Amino acid sequence: MSPAGLRAGTARSRSDYRVLNLTRATTVAERCRVADSLLSRGIGLMGRSRLAEGEGLLITRTSTITMLGMRMRIDAVFLDGEGRVVKVGPGLRPWSLAIRARGAVDVLELAAGAVAASGTQGGDVLVFEAL
Repeated sequence: MSPAGLRAGTARSRSDYRVLNLTRATTVAERCRVADSLLSRGIGLMGRSRLAEGEGLLITRTSTITMLGMRMRIDAVFLDGEGRVVKVGPGLRPWSLAIRARGAVDVLELAAGAVAASGTQGGDVLVFEAL
């Protein structure tokens, strides 16, 4: 399923998802949560000291993230409405200012190194598979 299905409420957005890179035939995240409410989107990963390997958070309806209040490095994958990667931000440092991607409607936040491990890059297509 594309992220658009998660935003539209056609999926169980409170469930965990496996994130697959269709273009590269790799797994991007084994377990991904969805932040789709005003509160969950605003909090994101703030307050967390780490993400486990294979863990991720999809923040819906945004093309911008900030690292203010973050305590760890992350990889960020900016997606358009069809799940196509429009920008990759590997190894973003805590307390950085806003990072934005033109054309993005969702952002997938991952443990640092996940982008390199999956080979994910601009133009790839990601899908979300309910667990």
